[in-house]
Amino acid sequence: MGISFNAAALLNGNGIDVNSVVAEIQGAQSGQLTEWQGDVTNLQTQANDLTGINTDLSNLAAAASGLTGANGALTAVTASSSETAIVNATAQTGATAGNYTVVVSGLASTGTLYTDSVVNATTSILPTNATTGNLSLLIGGTGGTTANIAVTAANNTLTTLAASINSQSATNSWGITASVVTDADGSRLAIYSQATGSAGALSIPSTTGSNTTSLTFEPPVGGTNAVISVNGIPYASSTNTVTGAIPNVTLNLVSADEDTPVTVTVGPDTTSITNSINNFVTEYNTVVGDINTQFTANAATNTEGPLGADTDLRILQSSLASDITYATTDATSVSSGFSNLAALGITQNDDGTLSVDSTTLSSARTASADSGSRLATGSSARITRLC
Repeated sequence: MGISFNAAALLNGNGIDVNSVVAEIQGAQSGQLTEWQGDVTNLQTQANDLTGINTDLSNLAAAASGLTGANGALTAVTASSSETAIVNATAQTGATAGNYTVVVSGLASTGTLYTDSVVNATTSILPTNATTGNLSLLIGGTGGTTANIAVTAANNTLTTLAASINSQSATNSWGITASVVTDADGSRLAIYSQATGSAGALSIPSTTGSNTTSLTFEPPVGGTNAVISVNGIPYASSTNTVTGAIPNVTLNLVSADEDTPVTVTVGPDTTSITNSINNFVTEYNTVVGDINTQFTANAATNTEGPLGADTDLRILQSSLASDITYATTDATSVSSGFSNLAALGITQNDDGTLSVDSTTLSSARTASADSGSRLATGSSARITRLC
């Protein structure tokens, strides 16, 4: 653009319109810059949209893993008890579905020893004229640990003897504690094991010299293993948390009642399966919805979204639509009836999003006793293919 000065106009007193001249100069120079700024804005919008879709895909991958991973919902199992006041149960991955009859005949218990009452807990427990004595305790039954406690002037009362036993137990790892119990009849020395089962059994050895004090001990109490049966097979446990009677199932014994058989039912965790499938469908629909938005034409401007011309996004859209209808040829899955996602109640809508048919899903979950493992075998290939 050329700029000229009209001398006649100047002589007539008409000056130069400087603002207009400068604006024309700037407009000529900044036109390209404005176009570039527009391009930057468009690129930033596209980058933000791609970042959002990438986040959607990451969430979808996590949802798929939550279904089909090593600890995914499709492999999750649960256990229930018909009598939780007697026994309750929890199942771990790998537990075999089925019903088990459990009878609890006895609980694992700690061992207890206690003496007859004495008048005063602070008077000597040594025989008349004796200055020393000995008290031996057998911990854990035959073959267990023998704790020899020397009784001297320093620990010759119930109070001081209990303190001495506690101190030596801590030093020697005997696993016992002692206390003095006082009631209307007097005071007793009580000794308790810390372990349940036969390992916690307490007694006074039958050998001569095991108890040279004046204390008389009552017969031992407790120190026995839990006794149960599973489908008629006996099982003993040193604790009330039983982990080996039913593979991959933990039984927590609450009370003993051998006249009340308890049914423990192991099966797929239907709540976890339902929640995880719904979560998977939600994440899938988020991905598809965001992609569909890019290809939806604006009626007013007749334009698509910022990524409407992105061919890779078109390919991704097509791949998702194809993968969701994929059917495995795995023989086990085909024979079980779970060869595609439709068998789980997952159906595809006209816009590419998914819906869950709760009736079909419920039928799939309860189709057989081992439907949990069948769902996992027959569905993981289709779901993980998406990610």
